[in-house]
Amino acid sequence: MDRLDDLEAQSIFILREAVNRLTPLGMLWSIGKDSNVLLWLARKAFFGRVPFPVILLDTGNEFPEVYAFRDRIIKEWGLSYIDAQCPGVEETDPSLPPKSRAAARKTLGLKRVIASRGFRGVMLGIRRDEQAIRGKERVMSPRDASGGWDFKHQPAEFWDQYNAEPPAGGHIRVHPLLAWTELDVWRYIEREGMPVVPLYFARDGKRFRSLGEKDITFPIASTAASIAEIIAELEASREPERAGRAMDHESEDAFERLRAQGYM
Repeated sequence: MDRLDDLEAQSIFILREAVNRLTPLGMLWSIGKDSNVLLWLARKAFFGRVPFPVILLDTGNEFPEVYAFRDRIIKEWGLSYIDAQCPGVEETDPSLPPKSRAAARKTLGLKRVIASRGFRGVMLGIRRDEQAIRGKERVMSPRDASGGWDFKHQPAEFWDQYNAEPPAGGHIRVHPLLAWTELDVWRYIEREGMPVVPLYFARDGKRFRSLGEKDITFPIASTAASIAEIIAELEASREPERAGRAMDHESEDAFERLRAQGYM
């Protein structure tokens, strides 16, 4: 098996463990490259169907191309879809920097959909290499009743043995892509012939490397207009993946505070 085969098998194992051990279960679907890979893997794991709903935490500020891609894939793949409307910025923590407050709307939207649907497990397409604080995550990570994450005290995970029992009133975050890198994701997309949002491809000398809301996410300089060119660009680049995410530049601890409060 090559690296992509190994990563695929590991992620499918985690997906099947989650479905067997956590009910009800949902999957966050940002419609970016990582969550699309996770969705593709779920279809492989369960023989062409996805046995849980996919959830967009919808602030109303996604790019038009993202909404168009969502609508097409829901129809083509027969997905059970939840549009989780996020509250206004006025309901977020006022001590956070402005762009982080905009992102925190999704934290509140997630808390509400978990409460209303009674989810015991929520799957996400995050990766350890994407951001330093995410490097502290576990594959199955407990969240307390408020959605909070105590990153200093987490269960040990040895030999694919996962703690899938949520805390009282809480839930488990499941991360099947933790071991993947950004390059792994793009090489897998290329190998599988997966569809992606066209914003990832360069237009007028710029492209999006990471997709978020349109008012807090910006493109990078790039001429990569195909998946092969994106891979070649990443192989030569030392720029961080989230360089175009405004909230990552506000304060040193902003992202850590967001995640401790329940952000993805």
